[in-house]
Amino acid sequence: MTQATSADDGFCTPVDLDALAASAGVAAEHVIPYGRDVAKIDLSVLAPDERETDDAGAGGHGGARYVVVTAITPTPFGEGKTTTAIGLAQGLALLGEQAILTLRQSAMGPTFGIKGGAGGSGRARILPAERMNLHLTGDFHAITAAHNLLSAMIDNHLHHGNELDIDERTITWPRVLDVNDRALRHVVTGLGTRIDGVTRQASFDITPASELMVIMSLATDLADLRGRLGRIVIGRNRSGEWISAEDLKAAGAMCAVLRDTLAPNLLRTGEGTPVLVHTGPFGNIATGCSSVIADRVAAAGARRGGYVLTEAGFGSDMGLERFVDLKCTVSGMQPHVAVVVVTVRALKAHSGRYRLVSGKDLPEGMLEENVEDVRAGAANLLKHLEIVRGFGITPVVAVNVFPTDHGGEIEEVTRIAREAGARVAVCHPVTGGGEGCRDLASAVVEACRAGEDGEGPASARPVTRPAYEPQDDLRTKIAKVAALYGADGVDYTPAAGRLLDTYERDGFGSLPVIVAKTPLSLSAEPGLKGVPTGWRLPVREVRLAAGAGYVYAICGNLSTMPGLPSHPAAERIDVDVATGQIINLR
Repeated sequence: MTQATSADDGFCTPVDLDALAASAGVAAEHVIPYGRDVAKIDLSVLAPDERETDDAGAGGHGGARYVVVTAITPTPFGEGKTTTAIGLAQGLALLGEQAILTLRQSAMGPTFGIKGGAGGSGRARILPAERMNLHLTGDFHAITAAHNLLSAMIDNHLHHGNELDIDERTITWPRVLDVNDRALRHVVTGLGTRIDGVTRQASFDITPASELMVIMSLATDLADLRGRLGRIVIGRNRSGEWISAEDLKAAGAMCAVLRDTLAPNLLRTGEGTPVLVHTGPFGNIATGCSSVIADRVAAAGARRGGYVLTEAGFGSDMGLERFVDLKCTVSGMQPHVAVVVVTVRALKAHSGRYRLVSGKDLPEGMLEENVEDVRAGAANLLKHLEIVRGFGITPVVAVNVFPTDHGGEIEEVTRIAREAGARVAVCHPVTGGGEGCRDLASAVVEACRAGEDGEGPASARPVTRPAYEPQDDLRTKIAKVAALYGADGVDYTPAAGRLLDTYERDGFGSLPVIVAKTPLSLSAEPGLKGVPTGWRLPVREVRLAAGAGYVYAICGNLSTMPGLPSHPAAERIDVDVATGQIINLR
């Protein structure tokens, strides 16, 4: 029996990993301990005799209720979506409900940059926090290594005669690193003598932006992972034909590196609720969701009437759309309820009366009580409720309270949500943990049960409505997503238009799409707050992620390799050499 002990437990007593797994419906023989405080779950838990196959058709999640946590358009500071999801899981447990939470793993780049860790805060956090925000079980390192193995094999192939006749000008496969480093955005490789390789321009992305990260999040088993790796395209030959990882004979070795990474990681909340942490694709340029496998493991272990909770990155316009149009399409799981996290400060920001800068304090005026500012920004909340309902999902509004909020402002948010026909609950996950989210948990239970009783769009067998149909061509799919945002249309650069034609001609037109844009606005311009009108979506570039299985349209000035601020969090992080504990890790 493995005891989990950690100096950062705080208010949580030590947990037996086998008992923690049992609370998620996972038998001890499927638990693979990684040290004393984390485990991986062997994928044999998903063998047919381990699931309730007679309930598999009920929305793809057995007898469990499937809840996704999303949000309104966030501020640069975030609105506590992960913290709210953690608090909700703990609140459900206090109500006597089984709750299993699935989350993305924190990336080290943001941890050492501005954002800090992504494992919650206060009484709503993931433990052990140090493992969550740093190496965990090495999954990100394995993804980095497998990605860069393909990069190395591309350049090695060029060096040794280029038998596949790769046109090096078409190579789109970068290298990756889980560190924010703007100096690596554009690099030249192969400098030196002839034996040092072919000189060419290349680039680095951050590891969460790797196509491999999305492949890991969408793969359903080892065979699916192996197939997706082989389908990765890295460029074209001089005849215009696509060159794949399989052509380079790299996919098998990549799969070998990633084999153990396919198993999700078992952690816990501060109050002992089980959490499956797995994969971490970026929410602006990728799917922004944790893995299909983690959700399936949770659903397999959930009792009838239990709750499988997950989170989708950023607002409902981005993370939830990709959750529905990509993740649910792969997993077959359909959500009963979407929790929409809203904060007073975000609504004030969407009034358009304040300028928020990441890394700097909130403007003084936003800290003063101003109900009118809340009303002025409420259109953004209403738009997100419209988006959620457009997918056929029942919304529950979670008002995440910050210390700077005022009572009148909180009451106004609650009134607006109720008048829009949504269930709403005020929650205090940071200061109250599960108890601070008890009302939210009750609202989620009520919404799920109402759907099962035939009230509203949620049902015992929920069916979401995607933003587009699989048979739509790529331009139509992008246009329908843009319309969901409120755009009047889409404008393509000539290069983007030509590539879309190429993708269609070469048989990729049936793939889903991702619109990569700023998360700070419904539009592609981060400064446009509220619900912008009279704008068009500018697509400057399109890329093919054949292994992950989608085409993504890049809008605006997005970077896949963030930079560090003038005073990054890494300056404060250290180790107490007397105790060995990591300090100042947020």
